Amino acid sequence: MGNLAPKDVAVSPEEKFKEFLATRGKRLTQERGIVVRAIFSDHEHFDAEEIIARLDKPSDGNRVSRATIYRAITDLEEAGLIRRVAHINDREVYEHDYGYPQHDHFICDKCNKLIEFRNDEISDILDRVAMEMGFRLSGHRLEASGICSECAKPPTRRHNKLDMI
Repeated sequence: MGNLAPKDVAVSPEEKFKEFLATRGKRLTQERGIVVRAIFSDHEHFDAEEIIARLDKPSDGNRVSRATIYRAITDLEEAGLIRRVAHINDREVYEHDYGYPQHDHFICDKCNKLIEFRNDEISDILDRVAMEMGFRLSGHRLEASGICSECAKPPTRRHNKLDMI
C-alpha cells in the first residue's frame, strides 16, 4: 500500500473479524479464515478477482468459492477491516483499513494507478470546518483524480532517417 507503514495492532485482523462475525451470529469458518489471511498477506490494493485468482489453486488446499470470497469481502468491509477505495475498470478496489493510518489517494485517469499520501493540513482543515459547522467528524476519505507523473511524461520521439533530411 504505497509507502504507508501499518500501525501495530493488539488484535490480528483474523481475530478482529472473528469478533465481528460473532456479533452477527456467524462464525469464522475455515474458508473465511483463508480469505482474511489472503487479503492481509500483503499490503497492496486489491479487487475480488485478484483474491479469487489467488485462492483458485486446488493443489494448495486453499480453494474457496467465488460466492464465499464476495461475501467475506462484504463482511470485512462492514467490519471496518477493509474499505472500498475506487471503482476502476468495472471493479471495486479495496485496501486495508484496520491497522493503517488515515491517508488519501490520487488516482491516475490513464493507468489507474493509486498513489497514497498523508497530509496533516488536509485533516486540520476538515477538523476546523467541521467544528465551525458543528459537525462531528469521524474520519474522511479524499480521492483526487488526474494524471500521474509517469503518464504525464511527454512521449519519447523516435527519430527516423527521414527526419534527418
